[in-house]
Amino acid sequence: MFSITVRDHMMVAHSFRGEVFGPAQRLHGATFLVDATFRRPELDTDGIVVDMGLATRELGAVLGEFAYRNLDEEPAFAGVNTSTEFLAKTIADRLADRVRAGTLGEGAHGLTGITVTLHESHVAWASYERAL
Repeated sequence: MFSITVRDHMMVAHSFRGEVFGPAQRLHGATFLVDATFRRPELDTDGIVVDMGLATRELGAVLGEFAYRNLDEEPAFAGVNTSTEFLAKTIADRLADRVRAGTLGEGAHGLTGITVTLHESHVAWASYERAL
């Protein structure tokens, strides 16, 4: 299996519901380092997994939908704890939508999977892996 990973970051504000979250129940900021890994079993006709420039651009566009926003105020997240795990899945799903729409190029239609990892710090992160 071949893969490439592109990286970006985003800053958000949010709060959580539930005692398990302790002080994070209050509104707080979070800065995430975000890795998106694209996989396929064989290289495309250009000898690549996917165009890294397009992958970087599309990851940035997806993250731009959240950056510098209070996620508690986003209608799409009403009633949802926007945990690191939840955000990893949301970003992976939106990248998958972009692959299907062709914004990562025709060669991207041969991708078989995406993994998105959100790093909360140098000691804690969460990932979501999905098939395409």
